[in-house]
Amino acid sequence: MGTPSPRAVLVLAVVLVGLWAPRGGYGQPNFIVILADDVGWGDLGANWAETKETPHLDQLAAEGTRFVDFHSAASTCSPSRASLLTGRLGVRNGVTHNFAITSVGGLPLNETTLAEVLQEAGYSTGAIGKWHLGHHGRHHPNSRGFDYYFGIPYSHDMGCTDTPGYNLPPCPPCPRHGTAARVARKDCYTEVALPLFENVTIVQQPVALGSLATRYAEEAARFIRRASENGRPFFLYLALAHMHVPLWDPQPAPDSGSDIYGASLSEMDALVGRIKQAADSHGKGNTLLWFTGDNGPWAQKCELAGRLGPFVGAWQRQRGGSSAKQTTWEGGHRVPAVVYWPGHVPAKRTSRALLSTLDIFPTLVALAGAALPPNRRFDGLDVSPVLFGWSDERHKVLLHPNSGAAGKVGEIEALRLAQYKAFYTTGGAMACDGSTGPAEHHQPPLIFNLDRDIQEQEPLDVASREYQAVLPMISRAYAQALEDIAADNVSVADYSKDPAAIPCCNAQHVACRCHGAPAATLDFHTERRTTRLCL
Repeated sequence: MGTPSPRAVLVLAVVLVGLWAPRGGYGQPNFIVILADDVGWGDLGANWAETKETPHLDQLAAEGTRFVDFHSAASTCSPSRASLLTGRLGVRNGVTHNFAITSVGGLPLNETTLAEVLQEAGYSTGAIGKWHLGHHGRHHPNSRGFDYYFGIPYSHDMGCTDTPGYNLPPCPPCPRHGTAARVARKDCYTEVALPLFENVTIVQQPVALGSLATRYAEEAARFIRRASENGRPFFLYLALAHMHVPLWDPQPAPDSGSDIYGASLSEMDALVGRIKQAADSHGKGNTLLWFTGDNGPWAQKCELAGRLGPFVGAWQRQRGGSSAKQTTWEGGHRVPAVVYWPGHVPAKRTSRALLSTLDIFPTLVALAGAALPPNRRFDGLDVSPVLFGWSDERHKVLLHPNSGAAGKVGEIEALRLAQYKAFYTTGGAMACDGSTGPAEHHQPPLIFNLDRDIQEQEPLDVASREYQAVLPMISRAYAQALEDIAADNVSVADYSKDPAAIPCCNAQHVACRCHGAPAATLDFHTERRTTRLCL
């Protein structure tokens, strides 16, 4: 077969570019990133046949591409979200553990968010749902690249409500009278009601959890419609409250033994279906929708926790503790992922490429025709060729930081190289039975072959040929990764606390209730709140 002429090569290149070139009012695609909270890999029916509550997500997978070896960048809330929005691990962006309701800081201000890059590229940007990257002063979403924000500034168990929903242990409702009515309860926030923000204004305190999913869906649809009417491409970051506790049953059955988790999962699925419908109605084929999760299930919540699928972390469970959220076992960071973009991303496709939430930042930046921020290194890759089905080029190495289970938070404790996974430190988070797995350091590391042992049950024998063959490659990759991080422009987050940072609609009322009074507003210019907030 002869060598093609230069003209033929040029024509082929133009055709290929035409197949994937972004379409939209400005030649740029719209982006919707839906991030579920504490969702298990097995919570998606397309992943796990036992799950029956996700018909809309399963349809999304049938019309798009499902990624079955997809990982969150950390296995707890704030670090995972910071990595998604910066494309950098917590050891680079500074966010290594969760922020509190009293946190003064947040995602370091010298870190550039995906929203800031896309805003500069002409996008209308919106964030709806959980933020958890700092709410005080300039750490609020409106100061981090989002034109519009509607949601709760942290996890929805970090404040009391009048209808607390289902949690373990159960938490009391917000107090309505004086201090005598307040009930202290371990692991429950009883002093300050959960706030709901629209931009910088508290519009409800406490939040009505039962209607939250409907409000998120309505605000998302409204944002999509307004952006479309304005003729601008949009980026919507929708960070759901589902499947984090407290859960609630939108249609409670008289039988007290009803499946609360399943009912809440069905509600999340319906919400995703509404978002897809809204996106399709404003130009099907113009919008890339990326659904995934921030980390695995919160196992200590027992029947209120999600489904791991086959990723049970058997080695750890035999020694006590959970192998899900907060850990570096597969159940902690392997999450469901579906990408839907009619006409661009192949339908009915399953990819086994090793990908991460870290890849969302550089991929969307590339598709928008924008440039990555300078003077820093990124852990994520532009995986658009994988999305389009052109290539299975994937991460050669993926790093897994400790997210609170054992050892120093943020430290790289596990490493993935092809089908091999090495642990330098192991430990279990709190399990349903109250046990925790002690931290154990491994030198040489434990190494599992995930192709043969997806349950992470039996590490390779250190004396085996396979172990001896792969150990030098793993050791080299680990050393190179640590050297790269040490040479990078690394940020440091401010984790200091001050009660004055707590969002409060009216400090004169018990639990900061609004009681129909004018809503409190944050003042970003002075990083102080108006007198209507707790000071």
